[in-house]
Amino acid sequence: MTRTQSEVSKSLPLREPTFFILLSLARGEKHGYAIMKDIDELSLGRVKLSTGTLYEALARLLDQNLIERIDETESGEREFQKRQNHPGRPRKSYRLMQMGWRVLEAETNRMRALVAAAPLRFGGEQV
Repeated sequence: MTRTQSEVSKSLPLREPTFFILLSLARGEKHGYAIMKDIDELSLGRVKLSTGTLYEALARLLDQNLIERIDETESGEREFQKRQNHPGRPRKSYRLMQMGWRVLEAETNRMRALVAAAPLRFGGEQV
């Protein structure tokens, strides 16, 4: 097992909110409120994150180097656009890092294997 594989496997299995946060960020960078809305949509309303739960999970993902925070000053154009559309306090945006992509892919494969095994015990019926 390579070092990267070992690091990925240490992160698994993911908690459901964590999986949905990574899945949401797979479509590109987002700020907290956009992540919450996207998770609500992705889960068909089944998973609703409180602000506290979201930001605790984001802090944990930042510590694990699965995501990164994007500084508002990273791009002068971005800063200008955000000021025009959202005056006031700058929003913190997040995006997946390479390890985040690997963990998301590994967790998706792990869940696929679980779902594939289920019909073996349901007499071949679709689950």
